[in-house]
Parts: sequence; structure tokens; C-alpha cells
Amino acid sequence: MKRHGHLWERLCSFDGLLQAAEQACRGKRFRPGVVAFHFHLETALCRLLHELESGTYAPGPYRQFVIHEPKRRVISAAPYRDRVVHHALVNVLEPIFERTFITDSFACRRGKGTHAAVRRCRDFARRFPYVFKADIRKFFPSVDHAIAKRLVARKIKDGRVLDLLGRIVDSSSGQEPVIDWYPGDDLFAPLQRPRGIPIGNQTSQFLANVYLDPLDHFVKEKLRARGYVRYVDDFLVFGADKKELARFREAITTFLLGLRLRLHPRKNVIFPVGAGIRFVGYRVFPTHVLLPKDNVRRFRRRARRMQADYARGRIDAADVKIRLMSWLGHARQADTHRLREALLATLFFQRAAVVPPCAARGDVRQ
Repeated sequence: MKRHGHLWERLCSFDGLLQAAEQACRGKRFRPGVVAFHFHLETALCRLLHELESGTYAPGPYRQFVIHEPKRRVISAAPYRDRVVHHALVNVLEPIFERTFITDSFACRRGKGTHAAVRRCRDFARRFPYVFKADIRKFFPSVDHAIAKRLVARKIKDGRVLDLLGRIVDSSSGQEPVIDWYPGDDLFAPLQRPRGIPIGNQTSQFLANVYLDPLDHFVKEKLRARGYVRYVDDFLVFGADKKELARFREAITTFLLGLRLRLHPRKNVIFPVGAGIRFVGYRVFPTHVLLPKDNVRRFRRRARRMQADYARGRIDAADVKIRLMSWLGHARQADTHRLREALLATLFFQRAAVVPPCAARGDVRQ
């Protein structure tokens, strides 16, 4: 396998960091940390460049918070200057690995995404009667640092690039704990092997594809599965009969042990495609695509909060439009024309009437 070097010069350059800063600020331009960095952009990039060149760069502490929709997740947000470095690193590494990623891996890749994954899923649902649907238990908290670094080093030989990646990976310790044993482990192995990468990092999205790329090739080249779609750690394997898919499930379970991963015990099932496949926020059938009911319920709740916030003046019409268009863009990818019409017909946004203080006290003066 060819290993690539002489990458540091491309990564550690003012133009490379400037491009990374423009990528990192997309959609976040008016956040305080972003504004502060870009207000003195040239100075900030020169300081970052000096730290990288001198080897003194060290990732800063993460800010952690929890989201509960669609399920509970711990999100770790890196300081903005670190996110610039993450983009610069991925800009150099991703083109090298992209050449060997399979076509049917859809997460965090140019020209891919959830909508393309849904279309591919529906294509396979029309061709095969059964599907094996699975995801990996606590994938991001379970990513083994040593394995992740080794998979990158198989194609990269530039020592400074590998050292920078190692610093970023090592700084992400302290994610949600996962205590598990694998073949060959001793009693203390789960405590001695650093694991976990933050969900929110650009580098984590890239490493997720690198880490699961061996699984993709195993399914396509060793198992010879003709229908396979993966989005991050959610994947589908299509087949002609349940027995074939049961053999695939057993082989995949064994293969994942080598990556120190396990399938989610309650989320790996084999069923007819006609029952509908829950995948990347949709319910996919051979003939049509729907939104899951819980997605619609969450939208109704958010819409009610938006109505209340608009009435109190906490948000303006532009904020309402942006939030509505975001959900509508997602909903349009399914067969939801009537649903969208019905939901939008119930939404009215108006400011609350301002009550004079004297009226609020019941003090009516003649």
C-alpha cells in the first residue's frame, strides 16, 4: 500500500489555514468566539502557524453539552482555533483516503449525505426482499485511539502530520465511558486503552469513515454483499433471504471485534423491506419515503416554541424563516406534500399585544 509524505508543507501554510478558517466559520460567523478570532484574523492565523511550525501547538479544552433529540448524545465542542486546525488537517488527509472509500459510504463526503443515502436505500429496497439493519453500540465513545492512528498511518508517513493527528486524538479522552472486553484482553485492558472521539469534531467525522472503511471493504469484497449502505455507524445490508443475512450478521459481528466494536444488541434486526426501513431520519419503503412520526412530533413542539418566542419578541421573522426552511428542506426529500401543507396551515406567527402597565394593575383612570 502506498504511503504519502511531504504533506506538512501544504497543511502548515498561511493559505491552508486561511482556507480552513473560512470553512470552519460557515454557519457560525456571528458566534462570539468566531467573531473574536476573525476580528484579528491575520494575527490569529500567524500565531497558530508559529505554534504548528515550532511544535508547541496544543489543543484546548472542550466544552461539553448534552442534546436529547433525536436521542441523548454528549457533544464536545473544541475551541474555534482548534476547529481551524481540524479543517486544515482534514483538507490534507481526506483526498488521500477518499480514493479508496467505497461508493456506498455516505457520511461527511462531498456529493454524498443523507438524501443520497436515502435514494440508494430505496434503490436496494426495490431489488431485494430483505434487509439487515444495524448500528454500532456507542460508536464514537468506543473508537480505540491506537487503532485509529494505525489506520491513518497505513497511508500517511509524514511524521509531523501523524504527530498533529495524535495530539488531537489524544486530547479527546474523557468522552462517555465504555467498559468492554475483547478477545485477548486482560482484566485492566478497558482502563488502559484510550478510547473515544468527540462527535462534533471535523476530524472525528473523517476518522469515523477511516475507522469503518475496513468494514465496508469486508462486506463488499469478502461477503460479496450486493446491497450495502452505510451512514456513519448505521448500516444496511440487503439480501435475497433471511438465512444469507443471518450469515452476514454473524460474520460482521466477528469482524467488528477486531476493531474493538460491537453491534447494538437491540438495533440489529433482519426484516422484509416492505415493513419500512428507519434510516437517517426517514422511513424508506420500496415505493415511497415517509417521515417517522416522532420527527413530526418534534417539529410540532419546536413550532409551538417558535410561536411563543416570536410572540414575546425573542426571535424575529428572519429567524422563523430559517428554522422552518431547515425542516422543510428535510421533509421535502420524503413524500410529504400533504403533510407539509397541513402543518403549515396551522402555523400563525403574531406579536403579543402590549398591555399598558396601568391596565395590567387594573388601574383604569377616567
